[in-house]
Amino acid sequence: MRSSSRPQANSFACCRRGGAAGRDSAATSGFVCSIGPRPGRKSARRACNCASSHRASATGRARSSTPVASLIDTNVLVYRFDPRFPEKQRIARDLLRGRLVDDAVAIPHQAILEFVAVVTRPRRDLDGGPLLNPTRAFREAEEIMRQFPVLYPDAAVLSAALRGAAAYRLPWFDAHLWAYAEVNGLPEILSEDFAHGRHYGSVRASNPFLPTTGGVHELPPMYEP
Repeated sequence: MRSSSRPQANSFACCRRGGAAGRDSAATSGFVCSIGPRPGRKSARRACNCASSHRASATGRARSSTPVASLIDTNVLVYRFDPRFPEKQRIARDLLRGRLVDDAVAIPHQAILEFVAVVTRPRRDLDGGPLLNPTRAFREAEEIMRQFPVLYPDAAVLSAALRGAAAYRLPWFDAHLWAYAEVNGLPEILSEDFAHGRHYGSVRASNPFLPTTGGVHELPPMYEP
């Protein structure tokens, strides 16, 4: 788990164009690459309304080919631009691209704020430089908002976060992020900062960066809460 100061997720790593290794490759690559603008993208609310149908399609031990509607945590976004972790960078890139195409993902407002904070932080192992300079980070944040449905906080999210922090002993920012999924009916959080496979209320945590035989880590079907 992360500390209560939350924006400490590891970095993210670009995908649109190749570039030199290290920080320069991150700075010269775009966010989700090769997909381009998608006409008629679902709104965040519509994407969340699809969650129940995604969940119901996975029954017994037979998993549907339709991806579960998921909430993306900050660390997935950051790894997309972090050349220091090439395997996690690849997983983040493939995951985001696949879920974008399938309209099976939403991004919480909180993750966008944290993304900017993390990628612009000075890094000792990058000679004191950040993963992205502020101008580039702001542009990538806007690109995230353009390509993905974004969920914004309200009183229901805040109340759920307070209950979640107390019930599950989650650090505050983890509880607040979980609340976006719980309130909006998204049955899965993709993150390395929760206990993999554990259910928090009606939401299951999945760590896509765990070692696997290939591709994004797969889980058994979702249970019906």
